[in-house]
Formats: sequence, C-alpha cells, structure tokens
Amino acid sequence: MDATGAPVVNAVVLVPASKGVKPPASFAWPSMMEQKDIAFSPYVLVVPVGSEVRFPNRDRVRHHVYSFSKGNRFELKLYGQDETRHLAFKTAGIVAVGCNIHDEMIGYIRVVDTPFAAMTGPDGIAHLEGVPAAKGNVTVWHPDLSSGKDVVVPFDAGQGETTVRLTGKLAHAAHH
Repeated sequence: MDATGAPVVNAVVLVPASKGVKPPASFAWPSMMEQKDIAFSPYVLVVPVGSEVRFPNRDRVRHHVYSFSKGNRFELKLYGQDETRHLAFKTAGIVAVGCNIHDEMIGYIRVVDTPFAAMTGPDGIAHLEGVPAAKGNVTVWHPDLSSGKDVVVPFDAGQGETTVRLTGKLAHAAHH
C-alpha cells in the first residue's frame, strides 16, 4: 500500500534465490512491452535475466525505443505500426525505457535473477509461489514510490502474509 493506505498496482515483489537456484526461462505473464496509445504497456514489466522481451508497436506512429540503464543499454531505431523488435536482457537490474520521439513515454523493466518474483494486482496483492525458506527478506519496488528504491522487509511464512508500506502517493490516473 502507499502512504495513504491505497493498494499499489504493478509493484514488483521479489524474494532472492539461494545459491544455485536459477531464474526460469520466463514467467507466467508475457515478456512483452507494447507501445499503445503513445504509452508503454505494461508500465512495469518483470522478466528473468537472459530472457527476450518483445516490443510491438500498436500505434499508427513510429517509435524509437531506448534505454541508458547500466548493463542494459539499447536502442531500437524507428519502427512502425504492427512491427515488433525484440531484445535479450542479460543483466539483473532496473531498465528505464523511453521513446526518442515521444518524451512522455516511459516504462520500466525489472530484470531479476530469482524465480520468486511477482507483480501486485489491482488489489495490491502479489502471490509468490514455491519460496523455499520459511523466513527471509522480501524486496518490493515500484518506480513511482519510495523514491524508486527497493524496500526490503523481513517475512515469516508462518504469518501467512506480509504487508509492505511504500512511501509516496501513487498517481493512479497517470499509468495503465
């Protein structure tokens, strides 16, 4: 939840993997960030390290997608409607994605090196499956809250659920 107690949608929730545990080839949701209505959709995407993300253009205008993020810099030069570019992300971290033509377009990809990752839904809840440890730390991140920094809190599986409060107020109307 945010500082006002409202549920936070599209927050990334992670539990670090123990040594030797590899991330999956993909998660249950598509490794895809569309350009649609002059916006990136989804606004936040979680993908495992090494996976390929597709960037389809659903707009009638051309886009020039790029990132200057350390370890994941890229540039997808101008391409038009119903064209798709794709790219593999080899470094864990946060990738801020923009469009050289439309400055208002911004999206985020969180590249993770753990199989224990999820996104919060409209109710602000994320379900992590198969976490082996009964106790540990959970990391929560949303680009628009807590100054865009990771919030790390302890969890105890015996408690059933862990509530994390992020600082700031989510501008719900700004992103879909």
